[in-house]
Parts: sequence; C-alpha cells; structure tokens
Amino acid sequence: MVIGVPAETAAGERRVALVPETIAKLAKSGISAIVERGAGTASAFTDDAYEAAGATLASDAADVYAKAAFIAKVARPSDAELALMRPGQTLLAFLAPLGDPQSVEKYAAQKITALSMDAIPRTTRAQSMDALSSQANIGGYKAVLLAAAASPRFLPMLTTSAGTIKAQKVFVIGAGVAGLRAIATAKRLGATVSGYDTRAAVKEQVQSLGAAFVEIDLGISGEGTGGYARALSDEEQAAQQRILTRYIHTIDIVITTAAVPGRKAPVLVSEAAVRGMRPGSVIVDLAAETGGNCALTKPGETIEVGGVTIIGLFNLPSSMPSDASTLYSRNIAALLGVIVKDGALVLDESDEIVRGTTIVRDGTIVHEATNAALARSRS
Repeated sequence: MVIGVPAETAAGERRVALVPETIAKLAKSGISAIVERGAGTASAFTDDAYEAAGATLASDAADVYAKAAFIAKVARPSDAELALMRPGQTLLAFLAPLGDPQSVEKYAAQKITALSMDAIPRTTRAQSMDALSSQANIGGYKAVLLAAAASPRFLPMLTTSAGTIKAQKVFVIGAGVAGLRAIATAKRLGATVSGYDTRAAVKEQVQSLGAAFVEIDLGISGEGTGGYARALSDEEQAAQQRILTRYIHTIDIVITTAAVPGRKAPVLVSEAAVRGMRPGSVIVDLAAETGGNCALTKPGETIEVGGVTIIGLFNLPSSMPSDASTLYSRNIAALLGVIVKDGALVLDESDEIVRGTTIVRDGTIVHEATNAALARSRS
C-alpha cells in the first residue's frame, strides 16, 4: 500500500502527518510513502530526511493524490484538496465530524473512505493511537508557557536579598489529558497549583501531581462516557459558575480545558470572574476553538480586559510542530497496525477501533454518532 503525505494547507498548521522515523518503520511492513516536497519543513523534517527514510518525493499535492491509495493528513482537507481525491481512496485526518457533521457529506459525495483520528475510542487497547491525547499533552504544556510569558510576575516563589516574591496561584479547570499536563507543568515551574473537574474520579490524579483539588458539590457526578465529562444542566452550570467565580478572584493564572465532544464549550469563567481578578492576571482558554470556557474569550485572539490577559489562540500543538508531528505520526502507525494486513487496507467492522474511527466507507456515512449529529442538524 502507498500512503500519500501532502503538505498541510490550513492556516497556521505547521505539523505533518508522517515523519521520517515512522516512514522507515512502515516500510518494513510493506507500506511505502510518497511525500510532497516541503511537507515537513515547518516541522523541521527535511526532504533529505524523508528520502533517507525511503519515501518518494512528489513535486506537488496533485502528484501525491494521484499516486497514493491512502492519504494521511493532520487537518481536514479543503474543498480544493478533496477535489483531488478519487472514488475508492482512503483519507485519514482530524476530521472533527461531530463538530461539523455537514462536512462529512462531502466525503460521501466523493465516494471515498474517511477515517478520523479524533474519533478513535478512548480505550486501553487504543491508547497508542489516541491522537487527541498526544496532542492535548502538548496543548496543556504550551498553555502554561503562554501564561508565564504573558504574566508580569514570576511563577515560583523567590527568596532574594531584596525580599521574597510569592509564588503565583495557578488554577486549571478540567483534569483531562491537557489539564493534567498543565498542572504538572505549572508545578514544575514552581507555582501553587489547584485543579477542578466535575468528575470526582480525577481528584486522586490531580493530587498525585502535587496540586489541590477544588471540590464543588453539584449533587451528581459529572462523569460522562468515553472518559469525557458529561454536559451539565443549566442549573448545575449556574451553580458551578457562581462558586468558581468566587474562587477565581483569588487566582493569578487560570487555564481552562473543559470540552464536551460535539458541543459548544461550557462557559465556566464568567465576566464577573474576570473582572474580579487583579491586573496582570492571565487566562488561557484551551476551549477557544469551540467557543471558549471564558465568557470574554475572543476565539483566535489574545485580548486584555481590565488588566487581565485572555489568550484564546487555536491549535497550540502546531506551535510545537516537531514533537507534535512525531507523536501524531506514531499514533497513525499504531492505527495502521490494526487496519492494514499484508500491505492492504482491511476495515473489520467487528473491531471497535475500526468501527469508531471509520466515518465514511466507500461513500456511505457509517459512523453512528455522526449520523445522529446530521439528523439533529436537519431537524
């Protein structure tokens, strides 16, 4: 089987789907790669490195799409890229089908098979291919660095001849992969850290990283399915927001990571919470791409409100493209180990990983959650 790796065209996307390390390993299992020239440049992977790994270099994207049966990308294809695909080809990328179910109809119309890296089940068996987690790790880490850079104060406590500087208080909302990485990073930088999640089960994980766990009794667990938090009712969310507002007034840096798949991000940091923070405080909203956890976040922008900096930048993993690409590439290789047999694509519908990841098969939308989302969007 030949896998094609075109250069990413989405604005700000610096990652590449497959890195030389992975291509060399795939070659041993009978999978060859054709890579568009310059596809890895933004991630610090040269064309020479790809050639040394055994890849064939293509002059442009059209050449990649023409020669490969399987296309590996990071971001979903643009309409121009999709037009280069032919019936029977397979596409693998972060397609985000639940966030934009109508986009899936384009893959069906093109009569291709589409697999989404953000739809891989979060199970023990699928951990090695869980690209959402690998990229969330980077996002959580980078969020703390952004906050530290934007703050006018040191994060750690400093004892100097001129006196002592108190450690900053960092509060992380959402203790999933990104949140736990943010907590660990802030602790390493010497901050006083606390964390919150509606799922009481993560309390021990937060505390194991040396952070305090903020408890809010909503009367019922926030645990959802697949390791995610469930969506709260309006009453639960209002009660949660009131308590968080009071707590946030004592905090220097807030990092929010709360998201529910296929839904707008819940607003957890109210305008009142922001306006009650002291000047120089920072909020980094990792949920900005789905609307934001902060009521004042401007998705894609960094703004200042009453002396508080609110960072709502998108796609933080792409700001560390070399390691982000390496991890994503390894995730793809792990998935290929399940869906490629003897050099051929084999999609076994009885396999939960295949069933969860396959969005469109030969032009037919087969993903249950996507079909349900489409039905809701039409009603």
